[in-house]
Amino acid sequence: MPQVSLSEGFAAAKRRLWFAWALAVFGIAGAQAQMTEVVLHNFGGFPRGASPQGGVIRDSAGNLYGTASGGGTSNAGVVYRVDTAGHQKVLYNFTGGANGGGPMAGVIGDSAGNLYGTTQGGGDVSACGGVGCGVVYKLDATGHLTVLYNFTGHADGAYPTTGVIRDSAGNLYGTTATGGAFSATHIDGEGVVYKLDAAGQETVLYTFTGGTDGGMPFAVIRDSAGNLYGAAEEGGVGGGVVYKLDTAGQETVLYNFSPGQVPFSGVSRDSAGNLYGTTITYPWNTGTVYQVDTTGNETVLYSFTGGADGGAPKAGVVLDAAGNLYGTTWTGGPANAGVVYKLDVTGDETVLYGFPGGAGGGGNPWGGVIRDSAGNLYGTSSAGGTSNAGIVYKLDAAGREKVLYNFTGGADGGDHGTNPLSGVIGDSA
Repeated sequence: MPQVSLSEGFAAAKRRLWFAWALAVFGIAGAQAQMTEVVLHNFGGFPRGASPQGGVIRDSAGNLYGTASGGGTSNAGVVYRVDTAGHQKVLYNFTGGANGGGPMAGVIGDSAGNLYGTTQGGGDVSACGGVGCGVVYKLDATGHLTVLYNFTGHADGAYPTTGVIRDSAGNLYGTTATGGAFSATHIDGEGVVYKLDAAGQETVLYTFTGGTDGGMPFAVIRDSAGNLYGAAEEGGVGGGVVYKLDTAGQETVLYNFSPGQVPFSGVSRDSAGNLYGTTITYPWNTGTVYQVDTTGNETVLYSFTGGADGGAPKAGVVLDAAGNLYGTTWTGGPANAGVVYKLDVTGDETVLYGFPGGAGGGGNPWGGVIRDSAGNLYGTSSAGGTSNAGIVYKLDAAGREKVLYNFTGGADGGDHGTNPLSGVIGDSA
């Protein structure tokens, strides 16, 4: 039997989860701060959906917007809004057909109130084994959805499991998990970085090979000069890479992770150009928060033990003005259902909240958090809540959690399992 590296095995397992989801949906020791939680909404059962796979964004009025990968009228996912009173409204139901299905990332918004995002499946259902290769979409303020691009599964990429970012000219940037370049050792392709202009014209900015350049990229961020930065979970020396992609399409690997240490999300960047992110480490119940500086030197800022301090961080981090980092872990904590944590500039971790994993306060957050000007954090958890279908929550500066919404697993959105798979972003408000 051929030997498989730890990172290759982990990535292969993740691929199998993606394809299993498609078949199911389409039918083919830090300090611990004591905090109390208030549930804002529970995702429960039909017709309210379940398991938000992406995080949320927040508008100036305090409304939250996000996606759930399943549930809805066709059990193919929804785009939703939760208002300040905890009322949820489904803004759009995906069908799994031409309009896409199974959004695994959240949305971004523009000044006109339009939302932009991706779905992993749907689109041209004659491609990618009959489930479609995914789409990029725009949802306007009236609830009308426009498919901006259908992925074909060839050189243009397939399965966009991460969301998009948008520049001032209206161009969108994102990644796909597979497609691109195919070979005997990479039969699905290793993904691409793409740009989609305002006319819906896609340009592949970079095609990963799965070799030293990396493969299976996560979401990208963009600096003021137009350079893109991200992480990829495959390739390099065996554990994935952190990379920079310049405006000419030249990729530079900034850091190589060793086997057994796998990035599972994108990166954040501070004003000095340092990049921050997380990894999951073998045996996959521990992990790290890391910094890669402008010279490519990596510093492990914190190592999770998998115990009370948390374990297996599947989302990235956000920074405040003082340089503190905030994020979530999938496991660990008092109920082994994950935590929300703060990491200060000295590397000291504080557990802000430990998820109980039940009806009271959610559990196993796959997505990260956003932070408002008052220091409140917002996010989603993939499990828990009144229907064990996930929640949207708020965590105030005193450590009190409020469940804003409980997903029901039905028409409000949800999936056949749980686990929100992406973090959250915030606007200037």
